[in-house]
Amino acid sequence: MKNLAIVSGASRGIGRAVAIKLATNGYAVAINYLHDRASAVEVVAEIEAVGGVAKAIQADVANETDVIRLFDRSLELGELKVLVNNAGILRPQLRLEEMSLERVKAVFETNVYGVFLMCKQAARVMSDHCGANIVNVSSIASKTGSANEYVDYAASKGAVDSLTIGLAKELASRGIRVNAVRPGMIHTEIHAAGGEPNRVDRLASKIPLNRGGKVNEVAESIVWLSSGQASYCTGALLDVAGGL
Repeated sequence: MKNLAIVSGASRGIGRAVAIKLATNGYAVAINYLHDRASAVEVVAEIEAVGGVAKAIQADVANETDVIRLFDRSLELGELKVLVNNAGILRPQLRLEEMSLERVKAVFETNVYGVFLMCKQAARVMSDHCGANIVNVSSIASKTGSANEYVDYAASKGAVDSLTIGLAKELASRGIRVNAVRPGMIHTEIHAAGGEPNRVDRLASKIPLNRGGKVNEVAESIVWLSSGQASYCTGALLDVAGGL
């Protein structure tokens, strides 16, 4: 039976890069997507073209029925060893006093409830002491606060940080490690969703390394945390943010 990795939000950006890297490391990969089936199928085809095993599975991570179905279909590929909670959303830039409750609920449903549901299901199906890992994709926004832009997003990622630390302690006795990566200004499509596709370039001068990050740089850190090379890391929050 092959080792299985589930990567949420894997049709593009960081999730796509992580899925491909895990596949090259020998994992069968479940490519989760919400709407963009065409891109998810492209990732599967890229993995299969080099001899890997992958499956694209539509599921809303904020819906528990969908999450259970996602895991059931994924487990057809192998034994779950890695879960990467990458799916996340943000909304257009606003100050907090202008944000609607509906907006904040939508952000928390995907970014917090989605991670909670995925972790809950993983904890149920991961075998004890088999080298299983959960890596949550948080954000440096949980530390900086994203004032005047995405305070709601930052707060949702702060919740992911706390969940990571608590769950790491709960699962440590079972030999399951739980860590988080906190990307900074990374060149991905998510900035367009916030209304400013070139946001990273605008803010690059404020980054100590004086540039935005690449999705592969974040993916490498996630894959490392999920590997045996990070065997003594659990409950860690790894900043991949160019010094922010």
